[in-house]
Amino acid sequence: MPSVKSFASCTPCIGRPRAFDIDAALEKALEVFWRKGYDGTSLTDLTDAMGINKPSLYSAFGNKEQLFLKAIELYESRPCAFFLPALEKPTAYQVAEHMLYGAAMNMTDTNHPQGCVIVHGALSCSEAASTVKEALLSRRVEGEQKLRERFKQAKAEGDLPAHVDPDVLARYLGTVLQGMAIQANNGASTDDLRQVAAMTLQSFPRNNQIA
Repeated sequence: MPSVKSFASCTPCIGRPRAFDIDAALEKALEVFWRKGYDGTSLTDLTDAMGINKPSLYSAFGNKEQLFLKAIELYESRPCAFFLPALEKPTAYQVAEHMLYGAAMNMTDTNHPQGCVIVHGALSCSEAASTVKEALLSRRVEGEQKLRERFKQAKAEGDLPAHVDPDVLARYLGTVLQGMAIQANNGASTDDLRQVAAMTLQSFPRNNQIA
């Protein structure tokens, strides 16, 4: 990751290029939010980690809430993200398999804080941060909706048994993934979560397709 150049000594000037790497600074902000939570993160925590001063933060990202939401967008688009790529898998079983094993690997990766920043952010936000909490909950609902639509497609194609309710199946898988995120945050290992993934897949409804 490229280093972030200090912007503290720079005098703002219209038309002058920013003296720091926006993407690198956002990565740093994401890590702080992920580790400390939205409420537990101060502006000083952010500026220290990002290597910029407060006026530069406001100029580039807006306020703390806007910075957090930009960091979440970055989190969802990272190369290691597993949710959206899983939806492109050819069978419902493979969708679930990719999500579960992807979660086991990503949520326990020691290169960043453990668990899922979206799950933990929604759980830890105070009433004062209700707007942020609602935004995170909306993302969870949107994700479940995408999964529900993918399973409806699978059922229409005969990839899922006729008795399966795509709504319940999507909610079930989402519940397992959120539980895995909490377990990872509490210290579960990759192997621990892979065992959970394997057991979940044993009961996943299939029409005898080969995964």
